Amino acid sequence: MTRRIFIFAMTALLAIYAGAASAQQLSLGQLSGYLNQLQTAQGGFTQINADGTLSTGTIYIKRPGRIRFEYNPPEKSLVIGQGGQLAIFDPRSNQNPETYPLNQTPLGIILQRNVDLGRARMVTNQTSDGTTTTITAQDPDNPQYGNIQLVFTANPIELRQWIVTDDTGTQTTVILNDLVSGGGINDRKFNIVAATRDWRP
Repeated sequence: MTRRIFIFAMTALLAIYAGAASAQQLSLGQLSGYLNQLQTAQGGFTQINADGTLSTGTIYIKRPGRIRFEYNPPEKSLVIGQGGQLAIFDPRSNQNPETYPLNQTPLGIILQRNVDLGRARMVTNQTSDGTTTTITAQDPDNPQYGNIQLVFTANPIELRQWIVTDDTGTQTTVILNDLVSGGGINDRKFNIVAATRDWRP
């Protein structure tokens, strides 16, 4: 009887371990596939800024190449990625938005038309705690642009969080809340020219 209990316990432990191991085995191919099928998505986000302050708002994604962060009051900032550019609208400024090449920011990695995380030197680290899989990715040809750390859950695979480290070493964390994929998003939301014309901080 004791031996039976021992064998049963060991079998149960092995099953638990196998389940955890399975959760740990999200491959780069699976994660690439998930990002490539994520054509549109929207939801809330909480941003932890480099100085420790918090911002909240709504995020819109339309791959390839388009993203929009609408920040809630009192911040009221706006960030739009479209047409290979990333535009930052600052309510404290009366000037046109600052713009940067999107492919020179780590966000450009996940907004590419075809994400291939298995590409040589793109993923520099991959870990799992049995619940989440975390990878750190960079532009393999231009690592000086910084990197993005992506956190995924499994069953189904979902992107939950990212940490962008820019070319100055500054880190910004974005935690996604109730990100819903699919559905139509009007292209005007990603129109930098229209947003510049309509911008009222």
